Amino acid sequence: MNQKIQEKLAVLPAKPGCYLMKDKHNTVIYVGKSKLLKNRVRSYFTGAHDQKTQRLVQEIVDFEYIITSSEIEALILEMNLIKKYDPKYNVMLKDDKSYPYLKITAERHPRLLITRKIKKDKGKYFGPYPNVIAARETKKLLDRIYPLRKCNNPKGKPCLYYHMNQCFACSDSPPSEEFYKDIIQDITSFLQGGFKEIKKNLLTKMQEASEKLNFERAIELRDQIQHIEVVMEQQKMTLSDRSDIDVFGYSFDKGWMCIQVFFIRQGKLIERDVSVFPFFDEAEEAFISFIGRFYLHENHLKPKQIFVPIGTNIEILQELLDVTVHTPYRGKKKELVELAMENAKASIIEKFSIIERDEERTILAVEKLGKALNIELPHRIEAFDNSNIQGTDPVSAMVVFIDGKPSKKDYRKYKIKDVEGPDDYETMREVIRRRYSRVLKESLALPDLIIVDGGKGQMSAALDVLENELGLDVPLCGLAKDDKHRTSELLYGFPPQVVPLSRQSQEFYLIQRIQDEVHRFAISFHRQLRGKNLFQSELDKIPGVGEKRRKLLLTHFKSINDIRNATTQEITKLGIPQNTAEIIITELNKKDKKEDMQD
Repeated sequence: MNQKIQEKLAVLPAKPGCYLMKDKHNTVIYVGKSKLLKNRVRSYFTGAHDQKTQRLVQEIVDFEYIITSSEIEALILEMNLIKKYDPKYNVMLKDDKSYPYLKITAERHPRLLITRKIKKDKGKYFGPYPNVIAARETKKLLDRIYPLRKCNNPKGKPCLYYHMNQCFACSDSPPSEEFYKDIIQDITSFLQGGFKEIKKNLLTKMQEASEKLNFERAIELRDQIQHIEVVMEQQKMTLSDRSDIDVFGYSFDKGWMCIQVFFIRQGKLIERDVSVFPFFDEAEEAFISFIGRFYLHENHLKPKQIFVPIGTNIEILQELLDVTVHTPYRGKKKELVELAMENAKASIIEKFSIIERDEERTILAVEKLGKALNIELPHRIEAFDNSNIQGTDPVSAMVVFIDGKPSKKDYRKYKIKDVEGPDDYETMREVIRRRYSRVLKESLALPDLIIVDGGKGQMSAALDVLENELGLDVPLCGLAKDDKHRTSELLYGFPPQVVPLSRQSQEFYLIQRIQDEVHRFAISFHRQLRGKNLFQSELDKIPGVGEKRRKLLLTHFKSINDIRNATTQEITKLGIPQNTAEIIITELNKKDKKEDMQD
């Protein structure tokens, strides 16, 4: 514990609020809240902790705190700070699946849509549905019964659905707002459990059509009734209460928490949500924070009621969400909460083995790599590789691994500008200079470890730029390959020495994955650039051939060779002028003869 932290701990207030833990880069890595800041923040730096919390504490070099007037204010502030900073240790909602909803738009001519996002746009939302297929089937059923807008045609230009009596918005005399209001009321009733009444009405209409010998209409109504039975009545009832209810249950062990949410709509259990994440506070507080973020930041539609386990602070949840929150003590509702708890316990036991294997391959491998190099935990690793063919189209690429996992949004590609010919050392100098000049200029996060694909020469070139030009002190390694182009050795220090890593160790597999990934990324970029330049050298330098004509020629003839062998008439048929067609054939054949002479 450093002196700055000790001094701040001594003056912590005994009041509610939020705290922000920071690492050596002044990056917020964890946000928490507490009823008593003094006790909570101090607890991180005293006593024994599990491995996960130890890892967090090792990275903390500073912290800030914000006092609030109440616990509910602290909870709201915590959620907003997490959303703002996205700290790496506030891993929430690992299962980021979003569920489909049906939506009736608030337009003059309303439409029925499937969406996964809930917006404050005055539309009416129904759901969530267990999967998009269920949502589509329900929408298809409603589209057959109710003539909401299904096209973008203007008034007086009927669409296909108009002729099927399923869309009247494009007719000469569009329906009134009252007409749509009645339809929306019917659909709302239908989706909230009133489909049985509608089915009954359809049965009456089918019988009337049959009595009038209108068998075609009777068959159509019969099909609609059957569709209602298949789509709406296939699920088993779970509650006699037909309200929309979300049921929460949780279980925790070894600093990890699993939360299961049962979505009950109109008395039917239609889906469940499973989330597993690490937590560093009290279990109940982590559970309440999760529920707050689940609705306020993850765009889940709030139900009429929420059921939570006994012992949960329901007052703070009701104040936060403005929803009725219950802790059932008996009956079917209590059984549902217990079932959610039981499922959460089973899930966390099942997922522990997966979590442990994943940690062994990633964060634990990173820790062991740091120990092998005798450096601090290399949380962020940036790796570079060059690619060219005899000096043509030289490129370089950078990949980023954070806690042993690729962070693809941080990958970067570089076209080499100042190097002539196949000079791998100067190429490495240029890309290192460009990357870290920008990092310094824009105050971006520095890596904890830099890896260059290559041996002593590449390492020396990179280190010269980092230390002598930019004044940076960042650990740097080199990766050497064997005759079969496989990862062979990790080099570190100056003069570079081989780091003794077992080839069966997870840290060796980690650097192998990093080397394979940066090589793949560099090669794919080089191929992409080379392919583009090949097209440019053949066609784009010919007078009268721009991007549109190049695409037109290649789409029609498929290859440069086919264009070369085409007749002027074949080219002019594409709308290209006669004189330009002649120039194309002349230039391509001229280039072909020149290459033959060189061979």
